Amino acid sequence: MTDNKPPTAEALTNGGETHAPTSIAQQYDLLPKLIPNLDRHMTYPLLEFLSGVEGEENAEVTKAKYELLKNSNMTDYVASLWQEINDSDEVPEEFVKKREEVLQRLSLFTEETSKIDELLNDESVVSNLRSDKVANLKFLEQQHGVTIQMVDMLYDFGRFQYSCANYRDAAHLLDQFRILSTDNEKASSASWGKLAADILTQNWEVAMEEVNKVKESIDTKLFNNPLAQLQHRTWLIHWTLFPFFNYEPARDTITEMLFSPSFINTIQTNCPWILRYLAAAVITNRSRTRNTGAYQKQLKDLVRVVRQEGYEYNDPVTEFVKALYVDFDFEEAQKKLGEAEEVLKGDFFLSASADLFVEAARHLISESYCKIHQRIDIKDLSARLGLNQDEGEKWIVNLIRDTRMDGKLDYKEGTVLMNHPANSVYQQVIERTKGSFFRTSVLSAAVAK
Repeated sequence: MTDNKPPTAEALTNGGETHAPTSIAQQYDLLPKLIPNLDRHMTYPLLEFLSGVEGEENAEVTKAKYELLKNSNMTDYVASLWQEINDSDEVPEEFVKKREEVLQRLSLFTEETSKIDELLNDESVVSNLRSDKVANLKFLEQQHGVTIQMVDMLYDFGRFQYSCANYRDAAHLLDQFRILSTDNEKASSASWGKLAADILTQNWEVAMEEVNKVKESIDTKLFNNPLAQLQHRTWLIHWTLFPFFNYEPARDTITEMLFSPSFINTIQTNCPWILRYLAAAVITNRSRTRNTGAYQKQLKDLVRVVRQEGYEYNDPVTEFVKALYVDFDFEEAQKKLGEAEEVLKGDFFLSASADLFVEAARHLISESYCKIHQRIDIKDLSARLGLNQDEGEKWIVNLIRDTRMDGKLDYKEGTVLMNHPANSVYQQVIERTKGSFFRTSVLSAAVAK
């Protein structure tokens, strides 16, 4: 047990390869901004991701791992890191002593929680529990001699197991504690601990259930403390990056959550660098949800926020969005796409999505280019997409077919003729006033408050 360690970077990057960071990737490295908002066990895979860099920096990463975990109960693994740093085969006495203490505490915790653990695994007992925690405690106390101290022991044992990197056992114990505890502060802490444990065991479906529970707790229990709400939402945003890019069914749910008013305000106020991940998610979602109202709204909201926050945060990913949808500068968009690819390959969360991002971004460049030009030179568009002329022809043919744009390919002239039928005046009025009633209602409600 003492030789456990957190999950590897490979396990939490959806199979993404580790790339030695280029100068552009190092320039826009978000690790210093992410680490303060993550649990130390979650930080470990990010540090291991850096271990793919060969040379002197690798030793620095090992030292960082040691500093990160030295106060945990993973004594054997921490000792191995110390040996690697000091190039020694000897294990200091302090690690041997701490290992014995950890094993003794494990034995003690196991003994002291055995009774309540057996009760909570007994179907005849569980069937008598209700949603009222006070009544449940009274029932367990009267019928089975359970005390508040025994319930709190589940919480302490869960934290202990988490520190040992026994995440499955920790999740189980913290969940049992939440069922019985009337201590709201500890129950909230247990929810965060269970979410972390489920993330680190890659139990994504359950982790998403915990995300919703934590989100609901932030919205309701911290209603009268806006500053605490802001901080807790900031943490939740960072923690959800793990399922965001590792669990496909979570993509739409988390994207919708991040675009909600309370969370987009949190991003703009406290962590604008999350716009990189939001932009990457929206752009890579194109192949699954394009031409839907939801996707178009997300894209429009993304462009609006990127434009608003440009003074506060920018990187090649957000600058690509700005170049394409704000400035309509296709040459700059192509340049930023090349830089964005390097940044994504050097990003722990986005390394596995780099190729998909580039593919989707090329489609967006092509669509935008075709919408504002009537006659398109294939050679010119191919150059903007970073393709040769033959690849460009195939690309454009597939684009016209997939998006059902009204275009005609002239192989002889090497051009594409686009037909852009003008909207009637009535249709333009309808489009411009479509959401005015809703926006007016929202504004009136805000003023009324």
